[in-house]
Amino acid sequence: MTTPQAGKVAVVTGTAHGIGAAIAAALAAEGAVVHSVDKDTADLTDSAAVAAFFAPLGPVDILVNNAGGVCGQVGHPLEEVPDADWHAVVNANLTTAFHCTRAVVAGMKQRQSGRIINIASAAGLTVSKTGIQAYASAKAGMIGFTRQMAHELGPAGITVNCIAPGFILSNPTTQLQWEAYGEDGQRDLVAGIATRRLGAPEDIANGVLFFASPRSGWVTGQVIAIDGGSAFQ
Repeated sequence: MTTPQAGKVAVVTGTAHGIGAAIAAALAAEGAVVHSVDKDTADLTDSAAVAAFFAPLGPVDILVNNAGGVCGQVGHPLEEVPDADWHAVVNANLTTAFHCTRAVVAGMKQRQSGRIINIASAAGLTVSKTGIQAYASAKAGMIGFTRQMAHELGPAGITVNCIAPGFILSNPTTQLQWEAYGEDGQRDLVAGIATRRLGAPEDIANGVLFFASPRSGWVTGQVIAIDGGSAFQ
């Protein structure tokens, strides 16, 4: 039996752990040839490094822009945020998506086919629980980038969609954030989720599998909040 993504070439960024690792594993399980990349593999904020990474891969069928995060930062009042901190977060989240998307679109246009899935955040739809202004702004920027690229690339048979995950214990940063809430804060956070549970990286991977599949061929420019119903609150 042929698997849904048999023979497809996929690139997933930000795969060191958590959501990115789950996405890469899910695509591989469906038969895709997955190329995983993290900051230890290539500096995706640097356009030359991105070009060097993608050059030997050949045509890419599926791109998942998952790289990002808060770069070890915590929230501070805006007047205390230095330029370097702002640019570090914006580059890690939004600039990487720009560089990687630019690297694959020529090949996708030639084949008149492609799937691009951007991983934003609930912070891009509402506000960042961490209070990091650059993170909320960069994730909102990814949503705008998704819509603009869907409009530009749709005539070439390329779909571009976005997932905005809710709170998921997926890496050391989110684990520390969860612990910082304390028992009362943790209880309140879960109570604000319609399904009354935290999400898992596999929940996000399932959304990626849909957007990457032939079944989503007439779906583009969309943002889906995979958050257990947090957006209802």
